[in-house]
This record gives sequence, C-alpha cells and structure tokens, in this order.
Amino acid sequence: MTYCIGLQLDRGLVFMSDTRTNAGVDNFSTAKKMFHWHVPGERMITLMTAGNLATTQALVSLLRERSVTTEDRDPSILHEKTMFQIARLVGATLKEVIAGSAQQGQQSAEQFSASVVVGGQIKGGLPTIFLVYPEGNFIEITHDTPFFQIGETKYGKPILVRAYDAHMTYEDAVKLLLVSFDSTVKSNLSVGLPFDLQIYEKDSFTAGRTIRIEEDDPVYQAISSGWGDALKEAFQHLPSYKV
Repeated sequence: MTYCIGLQLDRGLVFMSDTRTNAGVDNFSTAKKMFHWHVPGERMITLMTAGNLATTQALVSLLRERSVTTEDRDPSILHEKTMFQIARLVGATLKEVIAGSAQQGQQSAEQFSASVVVGGQIKGGLPTIFLVYPEGNFIEITHDTPFFQIGETKYGKPILVRAYDAHMTYEDAVKLLLVSFDSTVKSNLSVGLPFDLQIYEKDSFTAGRTIRIEEDDPVYQAISSGWGDALKEAFQHLPSYKV
C-alpha cells in the first residue's frame, strides 16, 4: 500500500509521499512514488502514484520515454499546454498501461489497478492538482476539496480536515502532513518512511524544495512524540460523559 497527499495553499502546492512497498506481511521494500518534470520558467509538474507497482513504474517510464525528445514525440507531458491536458494525458496513459497488462496476463484489469495525483503549474495557468482514477478519468482540486489523498487514506484524513487552512505557511503545512503521515504509519504497516516532500511556490516555475525525510529526522521524531502527548493531554481536558 501507499500514502500520498497533494495539498493546495494560497501560496503554492505541497506534495508528500511515502516509499514503502510490500508483497506480504514480511516482505517490505522501498520504492520512489514521487516524480517530477520541469522546464525552468515554463512549467513544473509533480506526479505521485499508488497501486500496482508494475503498473505505476510502467506509467512513469512511458511518460518519461515520450518526453525525451519532445520535438519527435506527441503527446508529451512537456508539450501539453494546460494542466487539464496533462491530467488527460496521464489518465489516457494509465488506462493504456492497465489495459495492456491485463491483455498480456489474461487477468482482470483490477489486478493492475493504480491511481495518480498529478499537480503543478504551466505558464499562463494557475497551480492546480488532479486526482486520476484507474479508468483514466479525473477530478480537479477545488476550494471545497483542497487536498487529494491516494493509497491508505483513512487514518490520516481526520487531521487534514480539522486543521487545514489555505492561508497556512509552508512550515505549518509540512507539520500538518507529517502528523497525517505519522498517524497512518502507526496504523498501517504497509506505509512507512522515508517520506518524499516537495514544496512548489506559485508562479516560480522551478523544481522548488525537495526533501527526503528519514526515520531518524529530529523534527519528525519531535512531531511524532509531541502529537501523541498532545492528544493525551487534550483527551484529559474533555468533559467526561456521565453514565
């Protein structure tokens, strides 16, 4: 399983993904799930994947292969003129990979299922994020839905819903995401460190800040232990229900 979040702020976008993959309760490994395409001054695109590892790796490889020489390859993730067209391209490519895998293996397409979060900004448009489904269709982030999650989403969602603020700083946004990820890690063995983080500032059209957060990161450790202590303290201050 996987856990990835794409978060929209007034000042830009924040992406975070875990790196754990598993093929059983005792067979864990690490694989990158966040990928970037960047044309300085013109576009920045980030893609995160969840689902069948063979499918997601084939998707990323195909998108990269088709963008190597953009003058000869169309459509390309470096050619599309809007983020909407990027989402449509990613959706079509994902659907193509899943269908091809199912035909080759004579198995149901559900076994090769995957989902994608793709976001960024192309010059002339605003920063945005899309959630792409295995069927190739997609939805765009809105004011009412300011973040997308894929993978193991249920454990980390409550803190996002309660604490998200579009005006928050990048530092507070990263703290929020780390609490969400920590809650998920503690509840599900198939999600784990290290975490990949990217911060994209609106209208910068640069790769932004990319960080890998390891298990021994002192800030992560402080947030993890501090959040647990804060929950216990808050619980003690709540009124007891008389029975």
